[in-house]
Amino acid sequence: MTGKNSDCRSSSRWLAPNASKRWGELFFLFYTPFWLTLCLGIVVPYKLYESFTELEYLLLAMVSAVPSFLIPLIVVGKADSSLAWKDRYWIKASLWIGIFSYVGNYFWTHYFFTVLGASYTFPSWKMNDVPHTTFLLAHVCFLFYHVASNMTLRRLRHAIAHLPANLQWAVEAACILVLAYFIAYLETLAIANFPYYEFVDRASMYKVGSLFYAIYFIVSFPMFMRIDEKPGDLWDLPRVAIDALGAAMLVTIILDLWRIFLGPIVPLPDTKQCLQPGLPWIYGQANKT
Repeated sequence: MTGKNSDCRSSSRWLAPNASKRWGELFFLFYTPFWLTLCLGIVVPYKLYESFTELEYLLLAMVSAVPSFLIPLIVVGKADSSLAWKDRYWIKASLWIGIFSYVGNYFWTHYFFTVLGASYTFPSWKMNDVPHTTFLLAHVCFLFYHVASNMTLRRLRHAIAHLPANLQWAVEAACILVLAYFIAYLETLAIANFPYYEFVDRASMYKVGSLFYAIYFIVSFPMFMRIDEKPGDLWDLPRVAIDALGAAMLVTIILDLWRIFLGPIVPLPDTKQCLQPGLPWIYGQANKT
């Protein structure tokens, strides 16, 4: 059995050595074209959103996100068939991304409002002034981004394994920075044809705003990859939840340092909410009312 696992690890430069993790990553990867085609291949190009109400936007997000949880519950992979549900990688990945993307929507979206001059103008039911639709769509988006990152970093580590440890760290850090910026820029570009997610200065959002957004992934990509990556180091759900919350806190600190020391990337109209210097944004939100 040891020899078989070793052969599996050595034969793959992209896939996880852990069988449950390998199945989970491939599932999320192959699931992506479904929701991506639905949103960016049908709804946006044909402008179906023009007739959408709050209900239709919510249903679109649910149809995109909910199957990513239901399908692996019903279609159990061979690698997961002998595991309790709490030990399956896709559950752990879904929990980590669920926590991280929830914090991102609930808290960090307000940095987009105040630092990047963004606003949602489509009809939607909201939580903390953030559309419910974005909570659900962010979940499947982030699952795809992080699976793609896992595979990329795994392949990179194989390629640079012969380098000195310090140089390996530097190369991997540079790759994470480039990958994070690329993903952030690509998402901003992908939704450019959707007119109801607006920016004060779209050109600045593409260039500098993508770097601001990339802060999410600079932190999350290397942290997320650690789940069940090392043979024999299997995470339980409490560890997954604590790790996701830790990653979220680190991103929050970095974003707020940007707000304090760099401020908005463009001058914002007076109608835009301004954060009070030296106070957490949440107080500014409360004072708005």
